[in-house]
Amino acid sequence: MTDRLYYTDANRLAFHAVVQHLDASRLQVVLDRSAFYPTSGGQPHDTGMLAGIPVVDVTESGDDVVHHLSAPLSAPVGERIEAVVDAARRLDHMQQHSGQHLLSAVLEDRYGWPTVSVHIGTDSCSLDLRADAIAPHDLVEAERIVNAHVFENRAIRVGFEEADTAAGLRKPSERGGLLRIVTIDGLDRNACGGTHVSRTGEIGPILLRRTERMRGTTRVEFRCGHRAITRARHDMELLLDVASTLSAGVEDVPALVRSMSEDRRALDKELTRATEQLLAYDARALHADTPLDANGRRVIVITRDDVPVKALQPMAQQVVACGNAVYLAVSTSPPAVLLAASADTGLTCGTLLREALQAVGGRGGGTPQLAQGSAPTPESALACRAQLLAVLRDASATA
Repeated sequence: MTDRLYYTDANRLAFHAVVQHLDASRLQVVLDRSAFYPTSGGQPHDTGMLAGIPVVDVTESGDDVVHHLSAPLSAPVGERIEAVVDAARRLDHMQQHSGQHLLSAVLEDRYGWPTVSVHIGTDSCSLDLRADAIAPHDLVEAERIVNAHVFENRAIRVGFEEADTAAGLRKPSERGGLLRIVTIDGLDRNACGGTHVSRTGEIGPILLRRTERMRGTTRVEFRCGHRAITRARHDMELLLDVASTLSAGVEDVPALVRSMSEDRRALDKELTRATEQLLAYDARALHADTPLDANGRRVIVITRDDVPVKALQPMAQQVVACGNAVYLAVSTSPPAVLLAASADTGLTCGTLLREALQAVGGRGGGTPQLAQGSAPTPESALACRAQLLAVLRDASATA
């Protein structure tokens, strides 16, 4: 059983301990006591050095804390070794975890949104709340309130109480026996095994960035302390870059972007109309330039190796809209076939194409006027084309 030093002193980083167990590779080490926090409760593990060897992971195995090293430990079982926890990583995790407790308390007490789950990542953190949705102004207000509590520099205390007598916990503990209780003075009491700062002022600024609906809950992304400052600086650099590109002041960027977006939508609509008009013109010209075949139909055959047949569908529809026309398109990459016909041809495209593709090992289908499908190889797509052309040459082909 490892004596967990961080339970009573989260600021203790350097310590000496006795090696109690080594695995066969000597990469996994159990000590009689440790200040290293193992991944647990949504909080990532500590890193640092053990006898001069980097600690790359820390896990739990029953009551033991297992230190995973980057190289084998030469010290034998029973030897006392020196260890040190990475200070920057520990402070970061304490800021995020204490900030999460404070944020969860405010969101539940003020808005009635209890925390369902917590994730503290290497970059951002998130809370999943039992809330249908969070309005932007509520997020801004919650950020203001939680930071006001940070500035109040309230005490954060760690104590131990028996589960059957511990009162006023925000969430009842499922564990029995002795509980470790983390209390934010006047705001929150929670059973928690994680590392925390000693006062809310040490959390630093808390930044609430955005929300996302997640299967009956709402996820709130947040950052605390140095992470909040780093992210705010990064966001500002992005905004300054956009402002510079637009030759505008930072305050003018939102209005300018909205105006540009509206202009873009108007231009997109104009381009769509122009494209449709050009497509209709080209289709009429193609229809007029195609002579009637022996059955009195205008049969247009297109074979491409660089355009998917789906991209040719608008042209096919425009051509057959001119009447008495058949449009057969084949793509060899990817191998596929499209068949369209005007109603006055008497052809049923879905049936004709499905049968032709099945004959070459492909599959497809559609409506009487438009059908498409895929072929297993370029050669089989071309074979399907040949079969369809043979059917179209049959004056009685109206299937």
